[in-house]
Amino acid sequence: MGDPRGFLKVSRERPTRRPALERLKDFDELGPAASPAELVEQASRCMDCGVPFCQSDTGCPLGNRIPEWNDLVYQGRLREALARLHDTNNFPEVTGRVCPAPCEGACTVGLDGEAVTIEEIERALGDRGFEEGWIVPRPAQRKTGKRVSVVGSGPAGLAAAQQLARAGHEVVVYERADRAGGLLVYGIPNMKLDKRVLARRLAQLEAEGVEFVLGCEVGRDIRPDTLREESDAVLLATGSTLARDLELPGRELAGVHLAMDYLTASTKALLDETACPPHLDAKGKRVLVIGGGDTGTDCIATALRQGATSVVNLELMPRPPDARADDNPWPEWPRIFRVDYGHEEAAARFGEDPRSFGVSTLRFLEGEKGQLGGVELCDVSGPAAGFAAVEGSERRLDADLVFLALGFVGVEPKLATAFGVAPDTRGRLRGAPTRFTTGVPGLYAAGDCRRGQSLVVWAIAEGRAAARVIDEHLMGETELSAPEE
Repeated sequence: MGDPRGFLKVSRERPTRRPALERLKDFDELGPAASPAELVEQASRCMDCGVPFCQSDTGCPLGNRIPEWNDLVYQGRLREALARLHDTNNFPEVTGRVCPAPCEGACTVGLDGEAVTIEEIERALGDRGFEEGWIVPRPAQRKTGKRVSVVGSGPAGLAAAQQLARAGHEVVVYERADRAGGLLVYGIPNMKLDKRVLARRLAQLEAEGVEFVLGCEVGRDIRPDTLREESDAVLLATGSTLARDLELPGRELAGVHLAMDYLTASTKALLDETACPPHLDAKGKRVLVIGGGDTGTDCIATALRQGATSVVNLELMPRPPDARADDNPWPEWPRIFRVDYGHEEAAARFGEDPRSFGVSTLRFLEGEKGQLGGVELCDVSGPAAGFAAVEGSERRLDADLVFLALGFVGVEPKLATAFGVAPDTRGRLRGAPTRFTTGVPGLYAAGDCRRGQSLVVWAIAEGRAAARVIDEHLMGETELSAPEE
């Protein structure tokens, strides 16, 4: 490394975010990317660790060669660093914004100190590449005459489409929504991922020959058999979109919604410059978010920007520890207490963290006729005791809107049925687990629909690996690179 003692001399620093109360006035991004000078300084902290766990199985699923491009950044060779990053990651400015950074959890500097700001360096390199004109379309020089249809335009579908187009195949992406991007466009709020960031990548893919067919639901607007007949290969990259619900008394009351329905409606209203549908608008309402994770945080932050009068977040699990527990050693992902952007904003707005841990919802309570008025809940003992209710802890919490952020349980069955494949017991489309096949000749699956609900980096890794398998199947050989399958 350029400065083998950098991690001893330089402290971990991230670019300053805008103040929380200022952020609540708009849906703009939380703050700027790092400057070139800040990049150089932070990259100097990447130590000569010998075994880079950041790019191992416990770190980055994409196999990003993090020490290599950190060294190039330290030397001021930003364009070369970006090229090295693009060798393994199609969309670094996206992962640098939305990934929880398992690479940082496995960073060797983090073993006895604070990890290198790997995620922030990724974001800044990607942004810099567009600003300087380093990122340009790379269309294939030769066409193969083969056609691949990709169903779904989330991160897995986009990564696969770009790889396959660069290999010379005709690639058509079918997306049932009115915009391409899948989870990236409607599942992640604008303040975390400005849609202009996504739009410039989509423009690059189109310039490389990828065709997008929007507002087209496979199985409704086009028959799966037709798609297969017109294609040499079909890749399903539809995500894990079947949301986990909470079937409790009162679930039918107006005001109880799935989190993704809420996030989709609010982002669509923002992009279309229209009002959010009244039944989903949090303005002037008491909001309750059930479930944590990124989706729960995004609901909190969105409701605050819409003008909710209160926001409470219920989590079934107990509060995580402030530091790694003995059964959670490095380089595993650290299961510790974190304050994300939405929690910070809620605390700034209302004076306290919005989360209540170790709480279970018992029923939804009616207010005005047919309308939600609140929930009945209770405390529960930890998972070791099977989440048993604490006697005498039952109580009411008033709420006008409840958003269920409980994760996803698999692919939508109607799509699997339409293609003649059967999801496994966990709702995944899996044939031969390491070859992305589904058991139907010429039909492949990648991303969350194959792997189950996971991270954006895993989706990109799956898309790249599936593209390599498809290219090899169609051509007998492949030069596409991909993570280990």
